[in-house]
Amino acid sequence: MRCPLPSTSDETGGQPTRAAVILPFEKPSRVAIGDAGGHRAAEARLAEAVGLTASIGVAIVHSAVHPLRERRSATLMGEGQIEIVGRALKEQEADLVVVDAALTPVQQRNLERAWGCKVIDRTGLILEIFGERATTKEGSLQVELAHLEYQRTRLVRSWTHLERQRGGFGFLGGPGESQIEIDRRLIGDRIVKLKKELEQVRRTRGLHRRARERVPYPVVALVGYTNAGKSTLFNALTGAGVYAQDQLFATLDPTMRAIRLPSGRTTILSDTVGFISDLPTQLVEAFRATLEEVAAADIILHVRDIAHPDSAAQRADVLGVMEEMSEGPQASLEAGWQDRVVEVLNKADMLGGVEAVARRAPDAVPVSALTGEGLEELRRSIDARLSAGMETIEVTLAGSDGAGLAWLHQHGEVLARDDRDDGVHLTVRLSPADRARFDGRDA
Repeated sequence: MRCPLPSTSDETGGQPTRAAVILPFEKPSRVAIGDAGGHRAAEARLAEAVGLTASIGVAIVHSAVHPLRERRSATLMGEGQIEIVGRALKEQEADLVVVDAALTPVQQRNLERAWGCKVIDRTGLILEIFGERATTKEGSLQVELAHLEYQRTRLVRSWTHLERQRGGFGFLGGPGESQIEIDRRLIGDRIVKLKKELEQVRRTRGLHRRARERVPYPVVALVGYTNAGKSTLFNALTGAGVYAQDQLFATLDPTMRAIRLPSGRTTILSDTVGFISDLPTQLVEAFRATLEEVAAADIILHVRDIAHPDSAAQRADVLGVMEEMSEGPQASLEAGWQDRVVEVLNKADMLGGVEAVARRAPDAVPVSALTGEGLEELRRSIDARLSAGMETIEVTLAGSDGAGLAWLHQHGEVLARDDRDDGVHLTVRLSPADRARFDGRDA
């Protein structure tokens, strides 16, 4: 039931779809700027929209900002602006227009009629990207569900055959069920089936979560705005070969690797999907699926592109989505998640280096994942944060208790060991939860 975008290349010449990106820009009010913690300039918002559009494999032939003085219920933009865009589309022979705003079904249909080509809004574009790249079971189901719920409101616009009528069986003597009603019913049936499948996947995910709680190592999760450099930082810390590209949504599925900290402690580092501003409400649940590792993490590293002109606004977007994830009956994040966040200011090499950035933000950890500058300090910061909530205890084990000794080495940090005649005396640093498990292991 998905209504696809035009093919990204024709069947003969292999030429990609020619796309235009239009930003109807509303200048934010002073109140909105204060609430968001920063606001995006029109040029930066347009650049992000162009990057999103390019990520689906189309050729960008035109992009423009159109100041929006008043929202029109029928077309969003004014008549003069629609004419200007129409001329540009004709000159560039564009097949697709991406409007970086939320369009109603009526607005979308009217713009298609005015411009004579396919039109999608920001929600449709992000759904398209996730539809191409989501690979986990739950993520794929959530994206399909989001597509269907989004498309159901656009049936009048999407199919060309919807005005036809199918003949009935004659029981009521009417013309029968219209095609649009059939399509809507089929979508509804598929949505019900998807929700049942998702419920089963959620139960399985609950079992996986409980299994992760038995993992002997703490988990550190990377989060941040898309293209902030999370995967590059992940590779720099772990030596892994995770796909890292100057591209929006280069990573959509969590990747985990073990790293050693200066104390000798082993921890698990998890790379996750990037956040995005104006995330479609239909995809919030999909984010809950792909960001599962964040919920289970002992530390959350919020990676920011400190060199980006909209870094403050991006920070507000990430924190806003995470706050949304901590609310509601199916909240992924537990209350108090803010206490687990360490802010990492990436790309410091573009602003004069780590020391220059540190003077501007003393409470954060500046790094350059590209050059490696600041990574040792980041490892020490992770170590210190993990140790802050731990308890130091004195333990005496029987010399034959190899299992107990191995358990303490796995779950804690052995600071000192003294082998005596009466047993092995250890000074160990443990989390309160592991301390309780250790005390109750023979109970």
